[in-house]
Amino acid sequence: MADDKQRAELLPADALKGKRLGISVSNSPDLDRLGLTETHFRMTLGELVRSVVIAGGDLYYGGHLQPEGITTFLIEELHRYGRRDRPLKVCLAWSIHRSMSKEQIAEQKDFLGLFGEIHFLDSDGVRLEGPLNEQPVSEFSSTERAMALSGLRNYMAKNTDARIVVGGKRDGFEGAMPGIVEEVLLSLENKQPVFLAGGFGGATVDIIRVLHPGSAEWLPVSPEPKYDSRLLDSLERVAEVATRMEWDGLENGLSEEENSLLAASYRPSEIAALVGRGLGRVL
Repeated sequence: MADDKQRAELLPADALKGKRLGISVSNSPDLDRLGLTETHFRMTLGELVRSVVIAGGDLYYGGHLQPEGITTFLIEELHRYGRRDRPLKVCLAWSIHRSMSKEQIAEQKDFLGLFGEIHFLDSDGVRLEGPLNEQPVSEFSSTERAMALSGLRNYMAKNTDARIVVGGKRDGFEGAMPGIVEEVLLSLENKQPVFLAGGFGGATVDIIRVLHPGSAEWLPVSPEPKYDSRLLDSLERVAEVATRMEWDGLENGLSEEENSLLAASYRPSEIAALVGRGLGRVL
């Protein structure tokens, strides 16, 4: 009850009406060594969804539509809060929706109902009027998938007002670089406010380490044998773009102390409160 009251004071109803928040989340390889679980991770995501949706904001998420995935979890959370003006925008890369049958797409649109809508993108990340009425494609090359994912991430960067970042893979990713790193990179190039919630580790804390090393000292560098070279190269690009653009994304309404707290917190209510506080100040 105390947390609910605090959020309501920090981010009143309709404070984010008309604002579009990009969500960059994926599983973190650091959960085990932090003593956290997938449940903690999803609780945080649920709190963030609740904070933004109750305040009238729209959520943009780029992913797939698998039953156990993040998209399904977001839709289930929206079912709990009852906003029926389609606050969730599910953005699908070309390689994702072109691999789906008409029946699969229709089933997902039914599941979304009045809680969200799907943005279908072409291979360059340009929004289509809807899915193509053609047979699904069974296979894409790695180059085609990388191009489609970059197009998706560029679309989201250009059609949102701020970005929330949690977790993130270091390997086993599709595309030219880890998705979360590319999404932050594009946010910096578009001078978007970014909220780096690093308490779950992963690529998010790696980004914090290159932008503000002092805020990542709480977590030693992962003991993984060797980082994927594409991750290391992309992190160097994050640092280079931040310097060139004179923008590190943390001009997000939070103070330096608050951003440092966000960089280490794993508490769902605290993360949601900090993000809500910053959004309320900057948007």
